[in-house]
Amino acid sequence: MKKLLLTFSCAVFNLTAYSAVPLTPEQQLGEALFKDKNLSFNHNQSCETCHSLNPIPSLKGVQGIVPGFVDPSNVKGISPISVGSIPRTTGTLNAPSIAYASYSPEFGWDEDEQIYVGGQFWNGRATNLIEQAKKPLLNPVEMAMLDELDVVNRIKSNPKYIKDFQKIYQLNISDTSSDKAIQDTYTALAKAISAFEQSGTFNKFNSKFDYYLAGTTQLSTTEKKGLDLFQGKAGCSGCHKMDVTVDSNGNTIPPLFTYFGYDNIGLPRNMAIPGNPFADLGLGGREGIPQTEIGKHKVRSLRNIDLTPPYGHNGIFNNLDDMVHFYNTRDVLKKVKDNNSPEFAKTAWAAPEISSNMNTTQIGNLGLSIVEEKAIVAFLKTLTDDYPLWGNNPVAVSTKDGRVPENSPPPIISTKNMPTLKIPVRIK
Repeated sequence: MKKLLLTFSCAVFNLTAYSAVPLTPEQQLGEALFKDKNLSFNHNQSCETCHSLNPIPSLKGVQGIVPGFVDPSNVKGISPISVGSIPRTTGTLNAPSIAYASYSPEFGWDEDEQIYVGGQFWNGRATNLIEQAKKPLLNPVEMAMLDELDVVNRIKSNPKYIKDFQKIYQLNISDTSSDKAIQDTYTALAKAISAFEQSGTFNKFNSKFDYYLAGTTQLSTTEKKGLDLFQGKAGCSGCHKMDVTVDSNGNTIPPLFTYFGYDNIGLPRNMAIPGNPFADLGLGGREGIPQTEIGKHKVRSLRNIDLTPPYGHNGIFNNLDDMVHFYNTRDVLKKVKDNNSPEFAKTAWAAPEISSNMNTTQIGNLGLSIVEEKAIVAFLKTLTDDYPLWGNNPVAVSTKDGRVPENSPPPIISTKNMPTLKIPVRIK
């Protein structure tokens, strides 16, 4: 992967944001499958259960207006992890958002950077979105279907699916006479869901920050201070990259706020997870991955971060303030037994679940003031999609942003109005 680092005082290229387009037939099929509870053991859970396509109207502010594609029960604070189709079964990790997941490269070793990158799930165990879509259906603590044949039998009971799979993939899904036929249908199902996850539903690029890059609106004084800290003193952009990416077709992708790698940030054990499970070993817990990767989990995109509490692979942080405070003071504050302590996230932290391979150079003692922490949080909130909607909603903002009316299209960031920012350009 080749990198060019360019500093913009004006602009040197066009940056076009994602434009919403109608779903293709394949994506429409993927949407139907994504929402289909019939594909779980007890006909009670779909992909959408843990990755909701809708806002949470019972919540105030932006979370009640814009979907975050996560489990509403997690956001509401009912539990940091999700309940499976079978009663009293749960996972041990917080369900991440699907938004922008399609931009993660396939899992592999980056020779240039000498690190593992890409893949799906917290530990990258799915090489790509297609492989990711296959796994929850058969996971006993998620949708809990018995095997691929069990799933295919559910699919072929739907006459519309029979027609759609035939038209889109030229597959007769009623044919379960061979392992190949079953696998072909199962893979096509995953392809359809993957196609839906690559649609504009999940990848909007229409946050306040995107309109700011386009020169359409301005950040507040506090938000701009947070951006400066993010890129400077706090060093957040070291891992949550603000690169502009130019792909092999010349398409330009706005910042995704991740480098798609893995890191151990030293999260304490979350005592709110039922059963108090052993610490998840992350990337290093996978077969064939060296122990130098134990404790490392996927560095997520920060887009829509305000919509997706709790935070961390084990959901230990209930809000953005606590998360930023942890990054700033992990190695400074005293230690308490666990996160049940009333001092936790205020004047103390608990010991890390896994201390080996912990990032001690970029996290833990950033020297930020409380005011600076709050400025970073204010900036992070500008990364929430559907700004034309929430930026003009009195529930979310005190003053409407007349520069970005409610029906504004996704922004087009051109050379003439690029803000003066130091933005790396990554050419694939």
